[in-house]
Amino acid sequence: MNYNQLFSQVVSRSKASAIRELLKIISRPEIISFAGGLPDPTLFPTEEVADIMGQVVRQSPKESLQYGTTEGQDSLKKELIKLLKETENITVKPEQLLVVSASQQALDMTARLFVNPGDSIITACPTYLGALQAFQVAGAAITGAQSDQYGVLPEDLQAKLEALRQQGEQCKFVYLVPDFQNPTGTTIPEDRRLQILEIVKKYNTFILEDSPYRQVRFEGKSPRTFYELDTTRNHVVTLFTFSKVFVPGFRLGYIIGPEEVIRKYVILKQAMDLCTSPILQLATAEYLRRGLLLAHVDQIIAAYREKRDLMLKTLEEYMPKCVSWTHPEGGLFLWLTLPKHMDAAKLLAKAIENKVAYVAGVDFYPAGNIFNDMRLNFSYSSKEQIIEGLKRLAQTIKDNL
Repeated sequence: MNYNQLFSQVVSRSKASAIRELLKIISRPEIISFAGGLPDPTLFPTEEVADIMGQVVRQSPKESLQYGTTEGQDSLKKELIKLLKETENITVKPEQLLVVSASQQALDMTARLFVNPGDSIITACPTYLGALQAFQVAGAAITGAQSDQYGVLPEDLQAKLEALRQQGEQCKFVYLVPDFQNPTGTTIPEDRRLQILEIVKKYNTFILEDSPYRQVRFEGKSPRTFYELDTTRNHVVTLFTFSKVFVPGFRLGYIIGPEEVIRKYVILKQAMDLCTSPILQLATAEYLRRGLLLAHVDQIIAAYREKRDLMLKTLEEYMPKCVSWTHPEGGLFLWLTLPKHMDAAKLLAKAIENKVAYVAGVDFYPAGNIFNDMRLNFSYSSKEQIIEGLKRLAQTIKDNL
């Protein structure tokens, strides 16, 4: 049987995640890995989750173990609406909010909802690899807008949008991770966000705002979200997830946007998985109702701030002078840039020989044409591993300059 004759066009546009494939290779315990985007499992609220799960099943067995509504459990949506008002000054109605199986499902749904094969979208350059995968599977023509240490450049975004208009093409949306971006760790300042928002309105498109790390801020003041800045409430769809601030294993997130758009997401989700797990929604609702989330986020911030600071200090101590890196104000990642003649993807095999791993930056670029960057994660490894792993990485770079 030759299944290659039967696969759909979607399969031909799909490729394995460079990160997921790498994690399989580097699972050996002697390898110190800065490759994944994994939270620190020692910080998971294990006892609270165990208690809440038991309570949910005992007190609400029919609701927790039965199918749920596609839109999301009412108790969770009620808590999410309160959370958004308290932490982001965002007011939404239940009809403007959809619970999903974490942000990755939201990205996949957005691509299905807006993109026909060949349609144009714009992302920052570089940008989140998982988003590129979702958009590529849908057949999107992805244009990367240049970025600096403050995120995507408004003037280049406008130039890219104007070029598409001159070609008679409509940009379906602009995808951005504004806070502690994956992969670079950069944050878009508020004045630049306002510029970007006006540009997007001018070209009759919208911002897909992906916000998985926003609450994990170590220093400084948070700029307002694109969603809050958009007074029309018509040019931004925002994605949130609990994977980085609660537990990733729940695979729980939510979308907020215009009511007419959320309704389309709901119809699409009905065909995908009917509903997000009711028991996990009810458990998260109870976690929020008990007021546990923000205290847990404070614990995460304190721990990750220490690891970020240690990684920056160790990089400064051991890296050659020709190497540079970002200084993230929060999140899970920083972005390291090698001299232009070096290829981080080719260097990776030698790094693994030295028992350290990272993600090569090339896969985060829509065009896959820049080779001298790498993403380093500081949330997962222990402090001892951060120091030893960066020593190994620095030596690998020095040996191959």
